[in-house]
Amino acid sequence: MRALISVSDKTGVVEFAKELEALGCTIISTGGTHKKIAESGVKVVGISDVTGFPECLDGRVKTLHPAVHGGILAMREKPEHMNQLKELGIETIDIVAINLYPFKETILKPDVTLPVAIENIDIGGPTMLRSAAKNHKDVVVICDPADYPAVISELKEKGEVSYETKYRLALKVFQHTAAYDTMISDYLRKEAGLGLPDNFTMTFEKAQDLRYGENPHQKAWYYKEVKPAAGDLVNAKQLHGKELSFNNINDTNAAIEALREFDEPAVVAVKHANPCGIGTADNLYEAYMKAYNADPVSIFGGIVAANREITASVAEEISKIFLEIVIAPSFTQEALDIIEKKKNIRILELPAISERDPFAYDMKKVNGGLLVQEKDTKLYDPADWKVVTEKEPTEFEKRDMIFGMKVVKNVKSNAIVLVRNGQTIGMGPGQVNRVGALEIAIRQAVEDTNGAVLASDAFFPFDDCVEMAAKAGITAIIQPGGSIRDEDSIKKCNEYGISMVFTGMRHFKH
Repeated sequence: MRALISVSDKTGVVEFAKELEALGCTIISTGGTHKKIAESGVKVVGISDVTGFPECLDGRVKTLHPAVHGGILAMREKPEHMNQLKELGIETIDIVAINLYPFKETILKPDVTLPVAIENIDIGGPTMLRSAAKNHKDVVVICDPADYPAVISELKEKGEVSYETKYRLALKVFQHTAAYDTMISDYLRKEAGLGLPDNFTMTFEKAQDLRYGENPHQKAWYYKEVKPAAGDLVNAKQLHGKELSFNNINDTNAAIEALREFDEPAVVAVKHANPCGIGTADNLYEAYMKAYNADPVSIFGGIVAANREITASVAEEISKIFLEIVIAPSFTQEALDIIEKKKNIRILELPAISERDPFAYDMKKVNGGLLVQEKDTKLYDPADWKVVTEKEPTEFEKRDMIFGMKVVKNVKSNAIVLVRNGQTIGMGPGQVNRVGALEIAIRQAVEDTNGAVLASDAFFPFDDCVEMAAKAGITAIIQPGGSIRDEDSIKKCNEYGISMVFTGMRHFKH
């Protein structure tokens, strides 16, 4: 029995080599692995002694040789294969333990350069792994040090490794090399500033198993990107509370997306992936109170996200109700002491919470396929902003129009929001028609809607929404425009003395 061992991650490799030697196995190795194993007292054969050819090109070429791959790929049950090996003087290799150059660790370094990244692309390693995995019936292939003990255990107990284990290890290899190659292509694509390729692959690493999915009968898992952006939720540090659930993660991500619309102190409350209250102010305490008072009923059991440090005064208010999660860039110690009195609330700290990933895409899995689009990071083009009514909006209304559009673009379509003074006062999310969305927003409004601004994520197909808005005392409307009946809505606004602005940019969110 011969084993080829060549690893970048040397965890457990010496112990593994010692166990194999004790079982009568000949160890073949390369470079740093050879040195480390030899220093432990294990007898090691150098790769050049196997190939009859020296390592060259700074180690770029050492295992790409028939003496290596012939020994791995020969099918033992085929006499012609074994006769060929004998004629060529090649011996079989029965165990291949390889892990790859640390490409991931390299690109995660903040100052990494392209040449350094390229030099950490492994060539021989993936080739040997794939060769061994293809011939897994005859060869044990290991790419993860965690699998060393299982292999040794079976060799000691049975004198061989079971086919089931060899199959499992081979599958693990193909998953590993696929992820490795995807990391490389993704890095190079982003370095070149290119868009998505015709064959789109991504690599995700499991962050954790979840207790269950959206419902208790669904299994669920949480995966993270290899190189997530600093502001991504997966980088949040949990300071307190139970582990996150599927719904917690989804809802908190929605809260962060909405929060990033605002530069001023802002608080976003989310329930079932929809904002239920958003407030902005000169300080975070006032912003929180606006978000809370926007819908004191729906915020119960929800998510609260803030873009400024949580202080004691805000923490006192937060502690008065039941919340699943509070996430912010930082917390004062006083604030933590207050909130942590509640045993189950999750406290998440994400310093870069306001930072967007310039390479991020929005993806939705559909049966048999994947929808991919750019993130909706724009609000409107100022050149397309048009006051289409006789009445001009006041400066106060303009500020609320902008605020309203920032909110409504993060609400599920069809969506209508009513706002006043940097606060949501009524929400109509996720309806099958726009009238229904407005009816809900007005009905659910926590304050008198007189003087409020209405924001719509898409155009009004009819003038019925304007009629309803006028009856509710709404004085200004902002919407994308673009309906064949826009003139009807404009006339109705003029009839009621309502100012209306067209942005020219729709914000559907499904």
